[in-house]
Amino acid sequence: MRAARLLSLVLLLQNRGRLTADELARELGVSTRTVYRDIDSLSSAGIPVYGDAGHRGGYQLLDGYRTRLTGLHADEAESLFLAGMPGAADDLGLGEVLAAAQLKLTAALPAPLRDRAGRIRERFHLDAVGWYREQDSPPVLVALADAVWNQRRIRVRYRRWAEPQEVERELDPYGLVLKAGVWYLVAAVDGAVRTYRVSSILRLDVREDGFERPDGFDLMAHWQDYLATYDARRLRLQASVRIAPALFAALPDHLDAVLVRAVEASAGPPDGDGWVTATVPLESVDLAVPTLLSLGPDIEVLAPEELRRRVAETAAAVLDRYRPAGRTEAGDLSSSPADTVADSARAARTAKP
Repeated sequence: MRAARLLSLVLLLQNRGRLTADELARELGVSTRTVYRDIDSLSSAGIPVYGDAGHRGGYQLLDGYRTRLTGLHADEAESLFLAGMPGAADDLGLGEVLAAAQLKLTAALPAPLRDRAGRIRERFHLDAVGWYREQDSPPVLVALADAVWNQRRIRVRYRRWAEPQEVERELDPYGLVLKAGVWYLVAAVDGAVRTYRVSSILRLDVREDGFERPDGFDLMAHWQDYLATYDARRLRLQASVRIAPALFAALPDHLDAVLVRAVEASAGPPDGDGWVTATVPLESVDLAVPTLLSLGPDIEVLAPEELRRRVAETAAAVLDRYRPAGRTEAGDLSSSPADTVADSARAARTAKP
């Protein structure tokens, strides 16, 4: 471990020139005192490293010195496919390995190419996690990645939506996919390839027995096929809705792209008020209600009747929650919450200029 750190220190000075002890400590993840000891060790070993005191001081190598110790180990070479995603490398336990590999590659480049690589790193950064979300880093991920790499069969306890919510499965793990900051496992169970969200794995046991991957299995091609059929499997509820002009124009800011495309493709001509009738595909009544209510009063559900009723009931319950205690509205005693909200919506539409 210390030998690898000493090599990394030399490569940092070779690639970047003068660096202070504090800068080296941050890059290497050690204390400043450790850097001082490492510098002394390098000097004792004949490495021409020297330091300048003062505000602009720091350590650097003698001009012209270049180490030839830049060969990549197998694990460093294997980590390079994650070079653009350091967060993913850290999740898989390859963060330090990837950093060492990048240092060695940079040190092996001619000076002009090394400068270009540095400018690219300074000017472009890939952040694959969606807004308002954190990187998904399940605790079983490192052990799971090891099982995938070494083709070890696994037994998992998994939490799902359907009943029973917790199930046990014996899987052949084919690969891991990072989608929008969330890790997914592609694995075979009873000969069928399935996809599992890694954060839903409650317990993981790695077996000693291995498995054989099917000849020609292409993880990237499988994932693309999975995505192509995912929305068709997911969006099974077809809701007929009326949408106000302002909301129709702003739908891309509120709904997934696949839903927006469906609405635009099915939209009819505007009525006298400018509202359009369209079909929006949704997952289920339970999930559709909060989605539609989040769009506010500029959308009205026409069908199916169950969804229209549930939206009206939920809106009425929200209204009741915020109504001052002891206050009632005319007509409340003789009509249901759904009728009251529906009547209010119709009255509001009639009053539109």
